[in-house]
Amino acid sequence: MIQFDRVTKRYPGGHEGLVDTSFQLAEGEMAFLTGHSGAGKSTLLKLIGLLERPTRGQVHVNGRNLGSLPQRAVPYHRRDVGMIFQDHRLLHDRTVFDNVALPLVVAGVGRREIGKRVRAALDKVGLLERERALPVTLSGGEQQRVGIARAVVNKPAVLLADEPTGNLDPELSQEIMRLFSLFNQVGVTLLIASHDLTLIRSMGRRMLTLDQGRLVRDDGADSR
Repeated sequence: MIQFDRVTKRYPGGHEGLVDTSFQLAEGEMAFLTGHSGAGKSTLLKLIGLLERPTRGQVHVNGRNLGSLPQRAVPYHRRDVGMIFQDHRLLHDRTVFDNVALPLVVAGVGRREIGKRVRAALDKVGLLERERALPVTLSGGEQQRVGIARAVVNKPAVLLADEPTGNLDPELSQEIMRLFSLFNQVGVTLLIASHDLTLIRSMGRRMLTLDQGRLVRDDGADSR
């Protein structure tokens, strides 16, 4: 499903966000990406989502070689890859419903189908009754769940999360992880970046550790 083959990402100025990194993530697997701040976690996720392209090496996702993917095909790739961010990135002048609907609107999905899929996604994260609320009226945990609903509304095969519990207390963090586990149980492949080792270890899943852009440890096999 996801394969990195000796991937390096060098930014302007010479900084290497990722260095000679190789690993494979199987279809339907759930794994965690950890390491110090600046270790390369966000860079790795951005390469999978094609927010960045590698300087060297090859990234394959769902059978696609992302290095040879033309720019016109990038939006189609991103429909298969849901992304969740620590800062939620919600539109604060739009309702919860409209925030979740945005990827479907961009994809040209019909209004009736949008309504059906948005409400299904909100139901999964327990926010169906808040569809008309504005994000500013929601708690941090609720805003994160809106971000998750938006990421899964397109029914992506791959779900990426960049420090999704970084601003949440331990109880809410566990709640978010339970949601991710539920998505994994229906076949979604998940890669979650987090520095919270206690939380990661409690999940009993594979853990990939980065240090200075290099993959230095790969602990635990697929535990499904």
